[in-house]
Amino acid sequence: MARYILLLAAAVAGTYQLVALLAALARRRPGRYRGHTPSVSILKPVRGADPGFHEALRSNASQDYPDFEILFGVADPGDPAIPMIERVAREFPRRSIRWIRTHPTTPNAKVGSLMEIAPEARGTVLVVSDADIRVPDGYLRDVVAPLADPSVGLVTCAYRARAETWPGRFEGLGVATDFGPSTMVAPFVGVDEFGLGSTLAFRREDLDRIGGFKTVSSHIADDYQLGRSIHALGLRCLLSHVVVETHLAGRSWGHVWSHQVRWARTLRVSRGGGYAGLPVTHATLWAALCAAFGLWPAAALLMAARYAMAITAGWWVLGSADTLRLWWMIPLRDLWAFGVWGAGMFGDTVEWGADRLRLTPDGRIVR
Repeated sequence: MARYILLLAAAVAGTYQLVALLAALARRRPGRYRGHTPSVSILKPVRGADPGFHEALRSNASQDYPDFEILFGVADPGDPAIPMIERVAREFPRRSIRWIRTHPTTPNAKVGSLMEIAPEARGTVLVVSDADIRVPDGYLRDVVAPLADPSVGLVTCAYRARAETWPGRFEGLGVATDFGPSTMVAPFVGVDEFGLGSTLAFRREDLDRIGGFKTVSSHIADDYQLGRSIHALGLRCLLSHVVVETHLAGRSWGHVWSHQVRWARTLRVSRGGGYAGLPVTHATLWAALCAAFGLWPAAALLMAARYAMAITAGWWVLGSADTLRLWWMIPLRDLWAFGVWGAGMFGDTVEWGADRLRLTPDGRIVR
């Protein structure tokens, strides 16, 4: 009986890998929207400056777009990001680039910063992204253009991760071969009520309709909740074909573990049902169990499906070179992910930067 149950679980895990493979292949289709260029304000809350921060800022400032500005929200006047922001402003004197001192008092300080800089924005479209996001040429045109369709309320982007340390690269491998594919699967099967902090592009009028940033100011998953709120207006959240890049510090294995557990608990309190089913995506776990019970053909087929999906999504679609360089670490990372899932299933505290936060069952922050 145990062998039959195990084969069933392996079949479900393999099916997920095949669906993720199809979803990744579907992301290669070109976008359908062109030529819609309303005025844009890029809003970036900032705290500190990771390696590559200057290059990330330049990639945003150098966009070929007719009318846009970049506003940074900075709470600490001594923040090391400020000289870099001012440097980029000097490098692009014709572009409106400035930082604004903020005094956030909301449970989610990042959203509190957005609440203070949004009134200063003059664009009819707002693009919110994490401070370290590096974007490709044509990014702004491609993420704003779909908003020409009145049924689209928010555009978000998948991303790959870059790191210099082994712990950081290990975490980035998970972004490319696990988290990234899951964001492709969701819209592929009709789930589109989410946004990612890598890019959130939406109309200012729709933000006003949901009650502004204040609506999500107490949630830890502010990007997901923003997408969910706009989706509740009867509008679609679209995953763009544009892929952006983030930087992972990965200072130590302990830091990566803490970061991953924070993500896991954030997902659990945001979408509990989806979180409970995550082990079905851990193909290596089921392949190892199949091998332990002597079901070698099932184990081999499952790992073949896992690698086909990981390489297609991580390397071919997301452009993560480490997917090929570190292919042998994918099974280790899958088993690590199962451990993170177990740790995320329990507990209500997370570490975010220097802060330790407690979460309510519905994902709100209690400081």
